[in-house]
Amino acid sequence: MLVSSCSNVPVTGRKQLNLIPASQMMSMSYQQYDEFLKSNKLSTNAQQTQMVKTVGNKIKTAVEAYFQQQGNSSHLEGYNWDFNLVESPEANAWCMPGGKVVFYTGILPITKDETGLAVVMGHEIAHAIAEHGNERMSQALLTEMGGVALAVALQEKPEQTQQLWMTAYGIGSQVGVMLPFSRLHESEADRLGLIFMAMAGYDPNKAVDFWQRMADMKGGQAPPEFLSTHPSDNTRIRQIRERLPEAMKYYKP
Repeated sequence: MLVSSCSNVPVTGRKQLNLIPASQMMSMSYQQYDEFLKSNKLSTNAQQTQMVKTVGNKIKTAVEAYFQQQGNSSHLEGYNWDFNLVESPEANAWCMPGGKVVFYTGILPITKDETGLAVVMGHEIAHAIAEHGNERMSQALLTEMGGVALAVALQEKPEQTQQLWMTAYGIGSQVGVMLPFSRLHESEADRLGLIFMAMAGYDPNKAVDFWQRMADMKGGQAPPEFLSTHPSDNTRIRQIRERLPEAMKYYKP
């Protein structure tokens, strides 16, 4: 089962373990997404909301065109893209399977403009395209539930399974065995995000500016890297600088 569940991440080619069928992930995603929207307030700022949707659709269109050119449109089968802005002071954003993207208003002062927003949008869409959530859920099902199928886990331990889901998509928090995978996923999403924003006509060099603003906002209060699900700001900025030549090959201003 483990061998047959191995796949490769698009663009990077990294091998990953995904035990859960994509259709099952998307079904759960859409349910959780609808519940989230019902219990959280959408932004009433029409200009900011439209900017989130515009950037999201530009990157989505560019990614779909790339996958079509590669003869791999099947990877995006079942995607039902949606981009929303939610009222919250938290500087955060996330993307669930199938292209369900949420930005919090608290991150907009840091993104500042459309290109800054594209940095985050590309990164979050990359998490979905690379199926990081499936990989994390698969790891969690193996380590915490003995490798049972998702349907069985939902039936027998619904609360624990839902918590695993929230953690897998960065909506919860967890310190433990999943951290090394999370840092790997964050770095991979940074790499893919640069490429995706470049495909959509946004200058990937601006990603350095965004992450520097993010670092300044934290004011040195971030936890040590070994306790964080994200690379340290210095590590992230260094890696982004190193990956810019690759991303610029896809840049179409």
